[in-house]
Amino acid sequence: MAAPYVLHMLTPLKHVSAFDVNMAADAGMGPLFPYTGVALEEIAGITQDAMFSRDPANAARTGLFIGGRDAVLALDMMDAARKAMFAPFTISVMADPSGAFTTSGAMVAVVERALRRSHPDGIKGLTLKVFGGTGVVGGITAVIAALAGARVTLVSHRGLSGVEPKAAEFRRRFGVELACADAPDDAAREALLADAEVVFGCGRAGVQILSARNLAAAGRLLVAADINAVPPSGIEGVGAKDNGTPLPGGRGVGVGALAVGAVKFRVQHALLTRLAAAKTAVYLDFCDAYDAARQIAG
Repeated sequence: MAAPYVLHMLTPLKHVSAFDVNMAADAGMGPLFPYTGVALEEIAGITQDAMFSRDPANAARTGLFIGGRDAVLALDMMDAARKAMFAPFTISVMADPSGAFTTSGAMVAVVERALRRSHPDGIKGLTLKVFGGTGVVGGITAVIAALAGARVTLVSHRGLSGVEPKAAEFRRRFGVELACADAPDDAAREALLADAEVVFGCGRAGVQILSARNLAAAGRLLVAADINAVPPSGIEGVGAKDNGTPLPGGRGVGVGALAVGAVKFRVQHALLTRLAAAKTAVYLDFCDAYDAARQIAG
């Protein structure tokens, strides 16, 4: 008889995400144990405490889920957990800080679906601008897009200091080249949009980062995608339910937060289910989320 699946849910924050807890429970996992305020240097100890407590035959029935709000820290925690293991005591690890890995994977995949007729290669070779590039979703969306072959600019609204260190870290880790830009006003935003073929709106909920006038400056626009479901929309003219819907003015199509969210939900469920069903240890990050999203989006 197989041992129950035990998922240890780790976060450096004060609380484990209730969203992630519900998702893990619905994927058939349990019991679930939250760990809050976890520091990077504590990961090895927690990992070894979890892995040594079970017979090697049931090692894959133990998993770590790493949350938080910092993509780099989550990946560092994942690396620390893997380095603390050795055969036959190897357990699974999944990272999805603030849902950013599954959200970003879904966002890029849904945009590629919207591009299928006009650009069969997806975002490869296209010019992308990621507004709200200082956030965790914006940063990982930029990395996924760059790894997929797009020319990507991380856009800040409060100075280059918000994106340049992030771009440098992503270059070191993943070998991607990300341009950086600051867009504090309409003139700067419209200048950046002049050559944009795909625009990602990854700003905070309830904050409009691009107006319809701004978007009109994007003369080569194919798709504008927005993850903000809280009014007002992050990109004016993109509705939350839009899913390849023609934009006002007849240039390009819009992808809204609910279209992205529908795929994100299924991606996270699929990865958690994969974790629970694994016969040997698996390690899941944003690359796995993007791969799953592409299959789900179709």
